Amino acid sequence: MVNPMRGEVEVVIDGQSHVARLTLGALAELEGWLGAGSLMQIAARFEAGEFSSRDVLAVLVAGLRGGGWRGDADDLLTADIAGGPVVAGRLAAELLARAFRMPS
Repeated sequence: MVNPMRGEVEVVIDGQSHVARLTLGALAELEGWLGAGSLMQIAARFEAGEFSSRDVLAVLVAGLRGGGWRGDADDLLTADIAGGPVVAGRLAAELLARAFRMPS
C-alpha cells in the first residue's frame, strides 16, 4: 500500500503493484537521464504539458527505483503499465507533484 504523504504512487506493471517514490537519489538520476539543468526544468515541462514519452518513462523508472525496484528503462519498454500511456503520464506528473509538495 502506498503512502501519499511520503510522496509514493502505485504503479501496476504487468499486473503487479509497485511503489514509486522520487527520492533525492532518484531525482539526481532523473536530471542526468533527461539532461536537465535543474529539477525545476523537469517540473516546468510537466506543468506546461510539454513532456515527451521519454520524459514519462524516465520519471517512472526513477520513481520505481526510488521505491526499491531493480529494473531499468528497457524493462518498461515491453511492459504493460495498467491504464496505458495516459495513466503513465498522470502517474509521472503525480510523482513530480508529490516530490515537490511542501510538508504540512
